[in-house]
Amino acid sequence: MTSNSTKLPVLGSDAEVAVGLLDEWFDPIEAGLRDRVRDFIQTMIESELEAVLSRRRYARRPKADPENSGAGDVAGHRHGHRSRSLLGTFGRVEIAVPRARLDTAEGKTTEWKSKALRAYQRRTKQADSLIAGAYLAGTNTRRVRRALAAVFGGAVSKDTVSRVWRKVKADWDAWNSRSLAEEPIVRLILDGTVVRVRLDRKATSIVLLVVLGVRQDGQKVLLAVKNMGGETSQAWRAVLDDLVKRELRQPEFLIVDGGTGLEQALAALWGDVPTQRCTVHKHRNLLAHAPQRLHDEVSADYNDMIYAASPGEIEQRRRAFLRKWRLKCKAVADSLEEAGDRLFTFTRLPPSQWKSARTTNAIERLHEEFKRRIKTQTVLPSAETAAMLFWALLASGQITMRKVDGWQSLTQKLADQPIDLAA
Repeated sequence: MTSNSTKLPVLGSDAEVAVGLLDEWFDPIEAGLRDRVRDFIQTMIESELEAVLSRRRYARRPKADPENSGAGDVAGHRHGHRSRSLLGTFGRVEIAVPRARLDTAEGKTTEWKSKALRAYQRRTKQADSLIAGAYLAGTNTRRVRRALAAVFGGAVSKDTVSRVWRKVKADWDAWNSRSLAEEPIVRLILDGTVVRVRLDRKATSIVLLVVLGVRQDGQKVLLAVKNMGGETSQAWRAVLDDLVKRELRQPEFLIVDGGTGLEQALAALWGDVPTQRCTVHKHRNLLAHAPQRLHDEVSADYNDMIYAASPGEIEQRRRAFLRKWRLKCKAVADSLEEAGDRLFTFTRLPPSQWKSARTTNAIERLHEEFKRRIKTQTVLPSAETAAMLFWALLASGQITMRKVDGWQSLTQKLADQPIDLAA
């Protein structure tokens, strides 16, 4: 019996097909540009040395002018070239860097150093920026190497990506120690998020405590991000004390998620500052106290109350909510009462600000975007790397934040408590 096979012939592995495909994408413009890069760089450095020595290569030293002795002339002599490898967006090139010895006022000589090509420089700043930008875009070190192989001619290793990223640490340390005295902060939003990092060669969950500030003009700004073991009162107090130490002024309004540790830390430091408890977190708490079949009904009643148009309507619907759910599911009513007046502090603000003041959504969105960017890495190299990466995504412009809704009325004073919680 003869059998007919419908299998196609094997053409090779996916990698072989991909390489063959990309090899066909020859660009004469790119090829011609890279061929001339070496000459351009060498000519630029040669011109720099000629300007220092006041003469071209193989030219004699100009005769000294007695009347203008010491008027900026530099004495010295060339002594060969040094081979240097440089990686840029144009790929890797081998260049011959001229060497020279310059005479000093003490009668000694010193090695000339180019300002265009720094000592021990192996990559251009633009190349480092491209590598760091690809990493911040949500790609792990191995994938950055593959993604940029075509640009750098396969010259970027995993270790190169790691070294470039470590250069960000100097800016990170400066940001952590900067003064906040001139920051016109009127509102703080505080929350934490859990990430997995490698500690002692094991994947471990840690908490990043994040503090977001709102300036008088409504612009949101990241003030602090610290890696901690949990959201305890001691951990939050350490973060807040650091902000105070850097002269952050006392805010006029606070937005929190309702965590016990954060509440205790704020009560000890800024107990008299009006505080809004996130209405979204409280909604989740209510649902956790109700059977599954009642979730839709609880949500409908809760949203009618929270999103009412005026403080009077909110007060009326709150009382109706408590009367109904005390009979239907007492745990839900008790959970709402537990939040107290902090669930409705937003009503003391102008109605245009209610949307931005009711929840910690501004910071929750940052957490979601951060986790989306690190999804490919699964486990981050260290706890400090996690915090630094969170900051770098904002500092580099990979993530941007807009002004809060109702920012035009941020300068208005808070009203007295308009809601009577006596039910």
